[in-house]
Amino acid sequence: MATHILFSISLLLLICVLVSFADGGSIGVNYGRTAGDLPSAFKVVKLLKSQGIERVKVYDTDPSVLRSLSNTNIKVTVNLPNELLFAASRKQSFANEWVRRNVAAYYPHTLIESIAIGNEVFVDPKNTTAFLVPAMKNIHQGLVKYKLDSFIKLSSPVALSALQNSYPSSSGSFRPELIEPVFKPMFEFLKQTNSYLMVNAYPFFAYESNSDVISLDYSLFRQNPGVVDSGNGLRYFSLFDAQIDAVFAAMSALKYDDIPLVVTETGWPSKGDDNEIGASIENAAAYNGNLIKRILTGGGTPLRPKANLTVFLFALFNENKKPGPVSERNYGLFYPNMQKVYNIPFTTDDLKDFGEESSPVIRSGDVRMSTPVGNGSGLGETWCVAKDVGEDKLQMGLDYACGEGRADCRPIQPGSTCYDPNTLRAHASYAFNSYYQKMGRAAGACVFDGAAYVVTQPPRFGKCEFPTRY
Repeated sequence: MATHILFSISLLLLICVLVSFADGGSIGVNYGRTAGDLPSAFKVVKLLKSQGIERVKVYDTDPSVLRSLSNTNIKVTVNLPNELLFAASRKQSFANEWVRRNVAAYYPHTLIESIAIGNEVFVDPKNTTAFLVPAMKNIHQGLVKYKLDSFIKLSSPVALSALQNSYPSSSGSFRPELIEPVFKPMFEFLKQTNSYLMVNAYPFFAYESNSDVISLDYSLFRQNPGVVDSGNGLRYFSLFDAQIDAVFAAMSALKYDDIPLVVTETGWPSKGDDNEIGASIENAAAYNGNLIKRILTGGGTPLRPKANLTVFLFALFNENKKPGPVSERNYGLFYPNMQKVYNIPFTTDDLKDFGEESSPVIRSGDVRMSTPVGNGSGLGETWCVAKDVGEDKLQMGLDYACGEGRADCRPIQPGSTCYDPNTLRAHASYAFNSYYQKMGRAAGACVFDGAAYVVTQPPRFGKCEFPTRY
């Protein structure tokens, strides 16, 4: 009887995890503890719950942390550190015992959803790369032993330095020396276990090193002209998208198009050394806030528009004992006293209170529009109409607005109320306004790649009346 009850609970938890991943984008946070002034784990859990954060990733399996997360419904990713890869790869008994002590002992009360095997192993100076895939397989067998393999996924966070090429995104490829010994067997393992690739992506590093050629707006999800990929013709409006699509392209080059991707680390420092260009509170707030809006409102990347992403922000706290430049100690969303470093949303309910001027972008092939979040433009009743910008741009905007049910374009179909006048500009204006009203006249909802603008007088095209609400 007890076995049936445990199975039912585990099955219910699995369904909850799968539904959460399937419903759309999800935001989590990395809970690093390389600091001497952090609050207790139980206080941290209260902080997570107060902010509506439902996913957390830790860098070990500290008992006090895992116990504090018990019965909270916060989904947890734990880590097998790099220094244990050798033992886990060589001895199945070690892997089994590690799973028993660090996973089975807490699950399902602590909702462990995945295990990160190592972290950025390929740049580990101790050269643990050869042990990675064998360790993954042995830990998986440990999960099988304790009947947890259906509920807990395994993967390994890789840094973008694992790519041989990343620009343009369509040329993305993995380092040749890693393909046969590591990536191919790892991807086969991920396929067999229905898991996903973990990726750590930091646009800050690329911007800091190339600020003369990479715009800050492009790096922070703010409105910008975009960058056209010369290989596939897609236009990118954020460096984050470009980096993620470079990984997708590298996977495609190896014929592994069906493996999902989770971003296990990304962030922007609020402070840096004098030579760390772009490190500031304002930029950190813009990057993380706009990224959250972009993830929570759904959509994938230009290359994978249906790939809703799960993203873990780095990091929960500023960590005063991390070595390296000043930025390394200032990625935190919170100070150790649990005060926010800056205000950003963590849930969809928070979005309406977040500033709108830096709205991220919706991905739709070659046409990009700002993602509307928030309510209204502050101008009273307003409408969105098409500019006289040429047929190609108007047609692209019209196609976007009418695609996937974004706008109600039925009134501009032949024989309908707003079909006449049968001109591209009139039809585009109606579609643009329908989308604009549907999005609550939010800032950035009337852009359409520069093909539209907001007016304060009701537009007229023939006898067609333009709605003021959706």
